[in-house]
Amino acid sequence: MTAPKKHAEPIDGAGLLNEVEAFHRRFNAFPREAAYVAVALWDAHAHLIDALDGTARIAFLSPEPGSGKSRALEIVETLTPRAVTTVNASANALFRLVESNEGLPTLLFDEVDTIFGPKANGDEPLRAFLNSGYRRGAKSLRCVGDGKDQTPGFFNSFCAVAMAGLGSLPDTILTRSVIIRMRKRAPNEVVEPYRRRIHEKQGHALRDQLADWADQVRTQVSEAWPEMPEGVTDRPADVWEPLLAVADAAGGDWPARARAACVELIQAAKEGDKASIGIQLLTDLRDKVFCGTDRLPTAAILECLQALEDAPWGDMDGNGRALTARGLSKMLGEYVTAENKPIRPRSIRTSGAVPKGYYAEDLADAWTRYCPTPLQKSATSATPATPQVSGGENVAEELPGIRYITPVSATAAPGARTA
Repeated sequence: MTAPKKHAEPIDGAGLLNEVEAFHRRFNAFPREAAYVAVALWDAHAHLIDALDGTARIAFLSPEPGSGKSRALEIVETLTPRAVTTVNASANALFRLVESNEGLPTLLFDEVDTIFGPKANGDEPLRAFLNSGYRRGAKSLRCVGDGKDQTPGFFNSFCAVAMAGLGSLPDTILTRSVIIRMRKRAPNEVVEPYRRRIHEKQGHALRDQLADWADQVRTQVSEAWPEMPEGVTDRPADVWEPLLAVADAAGGDWPARARAACVELIQAAKEGDKASIGIQLLTDLRDKVFCGTDRLPTAAILECLQALEDAPWGDMDGNGRALTARGLSKMLGEYVTAENKPIRPRSIRTSGAVPKGYYAEDLADAWTRYCPTPLQKSATSATPATPQVSGGENVAEELPGIRYITPVSATAAPGARTA
């Protein structure tokens, strides 16, 4: 750990973070106030990386271009130590950059969707680098040498990383990140134009002050065990611990603001995380498909899912490809029953046929674990329309005695079902 430098006067950490936040506000229009708090803390934590056991990745994501993601990275670049911006880098090059004698870099990945987006092939070595490097001590084994003269060597991957891109990221990266979901500015949202030749120097001046303040609080931060907000545990606690340690060292109103931002952004990530499509499937099955039904054929389930508005099941890839029986089986197979067996389609015996389908009892354990919100039953139900399978057969006529949800349509309310 770097020895603290001695300064004539203690630096007001809270006041300095206020200045960092104000600098971001000049050029960045973040979607919520909590984002300004998180980003200012993230900038400061990059200066204290050698005193921390973990580092939060930060991800600026948006569904459309022109939402301010790259500008956010530009401002972060001026405020963080040894910042390195890239749009394409190999994992091997990054390992060597982290291992260099110049100190841990702050890696800034722009256009990260070109690596992990739906039209990209992905980069497993790079994903492994990003996944492992959020904790101190993470190392990867690589061969070193020329030609046949190769020897194994361990490479460190621990460093601060900020990312910006369209869409989402692999869930293994998202769970290690503070997620800022950007959006286009509204007409009344005005920011100052950023001019590098003018404003970079101002950012660097704040960067140097952050470095001086970090020298003063490094020992305090290295020994800190920040108190987590109620309900923040496991991976989210790992992500936010270094940021809360920085806030506590700064003092003022930053400890309270940091914890409020922590809770808000974690909740926002849960609500808007498209990577958790499996949880969305489970929730839709519970709240909009089964609704108390004990079993349903796959055909009826798919019909109901594909009819849901504001859900991806009717268009899984943006080209009109709907969720199939095979896709449903693959997604549900990632979860297990109460007997710890993968959820699989089973035969539903009737007098006239034996279609494959799913039983509510097989899904119940996954519903309890991943969809904790109780099902809200409607006080009234609309007149239902019986689901149809391919070919136009009436499902209820084939399988008497089974209750079905009505597909969502213009004439049937969501959640309506027959008895």
